Amino acid sequence: MRNGALGEQMRRSGAPYRIIFGVNLPQLVEIACDYAPDRELAEQLRANVTTRESLLLAPMIYPREELDYATALAWLREVSTPEVSDVLCHRLLRYMPWAWDLAQEVYNTAETPLQRYAALRLGFNLFPANLNGLKEMAQAERSLSEPMTASLSALILSEISYLLD
Repeated sequence: MRNGALGEQMRRSGAPYRIIFGVNLPQLVEIACDYAPDRELAEQLRANVTTRESLLLAPMIYPREELDYATALAWLREVSTPEVSDVLCHRLLRYMPWAWDLAQEVYNTAETPLQRYAALRLGFNLFPANLNGLKEMAQAERSLSEPMTASLSALILSEISYLLD
């Protein structure tokens, strides 16, 4: 499933990985479906920070019932790109009963725009729950005029406005 053209395009765009196979997300989902949930394998994949596809597959095969708050907090704080954040939040974290608490904690203690992006992304994956808190986070982020989070904040605020109108 390797796609050399996509991998090369990602490299030229500044992707921070040493190894990029260029496998697209639907193909990665297909690969993940070939494996039973496996915590040890997911952790090994996540430890392989030099390979894009490893970081994207890890949350797809991590057993949800085995994920604890401390592990989720570490994974969310340590995302390396918005893409990794998106997959982590969509495929794993949004299913946790404490996901909103996690999003708030990461946002309130974030040291980088990427961490704030990750917190916003998780909050958005929980939409429409916690509308007031998510709206406050997105408004605060919009006031920072941070390029990494600007479009996500605008999208969140637009969706909330649409829902409330």
